[in-house]
Amino acid sequence: MMKRKLNLRNIGIIAHVDAGKTTLTERMLYYTGLIHKLGNVDEGNTVTDSDPQESKRGITISSSAISTKWKLNEESYDINIIDTPGHVDFAVEVERSLRVLDGAIAIFCGASGVQSQSESVWTQSDKYEVPKIGFINKMDRIGADFDKTVKQIESTFDVKSLVLQIPIGSGDDFEGVIDIISQRALYWNVLDSGQTWNSKSVPEEYQERALEFKNILFENIAEHDDIFMERYLEGDEITESMVQNALRRITIGRKAIPLLCGSAFKNIGVQPLLNAVSMYLPSPLDIETVKGFNPSEEISQIRKRQDDEVCTAFVFKVLTDKYIGKLAMTRIYSGVILPGTFLLNPRTGKKERISRIIRVQADKMVEMERANAGDICGIIGIKDVTTGDTLTELNAPFMLEAIKFPEPVISLAIEPKSKNDEKKFGDALAKMVSEDPSLQVKIDEQTGQTLLMGMGELHLEVRLETLRSEYGVGINKGDPKVSYREQLVATSKHREVFKKQSGGSGQFADISFEIGPRDDGKKGLLFVNQIKGGVISKEFIPYVEKGFNQAMKNGVLLGYPFESMKVVLFDGSTHEEDSHGLDFEIAAMQGFKVAAKNAGIELLEPIMTAEIICPDEFLGKITGDVNRRRGIIKSISENGQKQMVVAVVPLMETFGYISTVRTLTSGRGSVNLQMNSYSPVPKGLYESIEL
Repeated sequence: MMKRKLNLRNIGIIAHVDAGKTTLTERMLYYTGLIHKLGNVDEGNTVTDSDPQESKRGITISSSAISTKWKLNEESYDINIIDTPGHVDFAVEVERSLRVLDGAIAIFCGASGVQSQSESVWTQSDKYEVPKIGFINKMDRIGADFDKTVKQIESTFDVKSLVLQIPIGSGDDFEGVIDIISQRALYWNVLDSGQTWNSKSVPEEYQERALEFKNILFENIAEHDDIFMERYLEGDEITESMVQNALRRITIGRKAIPLLCGSAFKNIGVQPLLNAVSMYLPSPLDIETVKGFNPSEEISQIRKRQDDEVCTAFVFKVLTDKYIGKLAMTRIYSGVILPGTFLLNPRTGKKERISRIIRVQADKMVEMERANAGDICGIIGIKDVTTGDTLTELNAPFMLEAIKFPEPVISLAIEPKSKNDEKKFGDALAKMVSEDPSLQVKIDEQTGQTLLMGMGELHLEVRLETLRSEYGVGINKGDPKVSYREQLVATSKHREVFKKQSGGSGQFADISFEIGPRDDGKKGLLFVNQIKGGVISKEFIPYVEKGFNQAMKNGVLLGYPFESMKVVLFDGSTHEEDSHGLDFEIAAMQGFKVAAKNAGIELLEPIMTAEIICPDEFLGKITGDVNRRRGIIKSISENGQKQMVVAVVPLMETFGYISTVRTLTSGRGSVNLQMNSYSPVPKGLYESIEL
């Protein structure tokens, strides 16, 4: 069992949209023998994009898990691969996948280099301290530039690279790679779809460059690894295994990033990448413990990542399958899970029975007799579980840190086309929200409409298509609306007295407080209790805080929520008989409305970063269109054979933007939109904003 865990790799594939993640995954599965025919993203027949919408759109929407095996030097490695989306609207899929991975492959396009979403997924992976290997893909693309991409990676992420391969040629002339450690040139065979390759001497014109990269590699390894440095400085013979051991220590310690290159589409360079995953990325045993929290004793605790430890499992994704019902995708951190056993969900306090455990092979499922520490598997039988829940043994409550999901920025009013579909509509929405935590559904109090809220136009479009195709519910929809926020401009002091007498026990609450913007830049309510001498009973203080929290959900200006606020409660009074907790909650809510108006309120709108790629001749049209949309151009740079415009544009101005860019560029341009920040709406635009 120890051997199996040492040779287990839980890895994710992360990148900007269209960098080639799904194609690379497909090649990895083909060369490991899991599939026997190569699929193609353009033809919509890849294993991991099994969803019809993924096939149709040519993008990954849901992160998909798949398990395979790879043999290296007589050792067999179990590799759990999670192919994650690159499109920003599905960033929540990347977030929850990275939460449970031990390592990742970061893919970059050799022509486009580091793009906006590359930065987002890199930042997400750093948040969870995930060690990474880099793969510069699409070296066969026109305009591919290996050296430029390496420099971009180093400067953008402030990271040292360890170049293990350099390309032979680029664009149409790309024909293989040079392995820097062994100083051999590798060429893949076209006739067997790259299953085999030839190792030859380095071509004469590349010998000097290859030796230079070897010297740089050894110097960089010595800089980051003391054991290697000793041998290197003493002039000892440096063996391949010494280099590989040092690279493993550096990668796991996240001191630098090994870089390889190739073309997944042309079947070049995939097997060395599988070798690098096996040699350099961590096993579940490389991190010895997992940190958590004991909710019953309110203390931090750690558990060892071993089979003989108390069972700790983290649910990172919930799916609903029409044949088996609810399926919880789970990472086992410690202990063992067997079918038929009961586990505790500390969030609900309920025990859950595990009826079956399965290994997910993309759209196929294989039964497991047990799941051990380190495994990623699917659990069937659990009734009440959501993304971010911890499962543990019945008498040992323990919670891992849950995943925080971003607030939606866009909403649509939706209703079923047929009145007969209302129950089906409600059930389908409930299932979709349980599967996708970045999606929210709420009823508009004023209109009674059902609002579907998400991370962008594409996100909502995809989910509406799911309602139609998977659940058979036709939908009528309104126009997309922006989720604005309100914000206090200054501070204001206010006294609110809430008093009611209607025979018998009355109602009374008296609070004096100061309200204003937070000064620490964080979101939510910062509540400061400065009550002295018990003028307000301690038991009522939490109700005051609750009242302000509630009040923030419905703003004063146009009814949009407040993103952040500071309240200092400094005085007040209570009535011996008439004061109740609810009275103080009402006083806070009423006082907020008056005090907020006195402090001054501004409306905030979501601002998107737009990354537009277009041929030279359309640059003027694109920049002119950005200016018309209240956009500000941040940079214009070459991107392979095209130009890349980076601009910030208000979300309200980007509806339908993808099709506009295609029209302006005769179908040759593309745009990627990503949430940037909230910014005040110009005063003159207030009137045009609908509730």
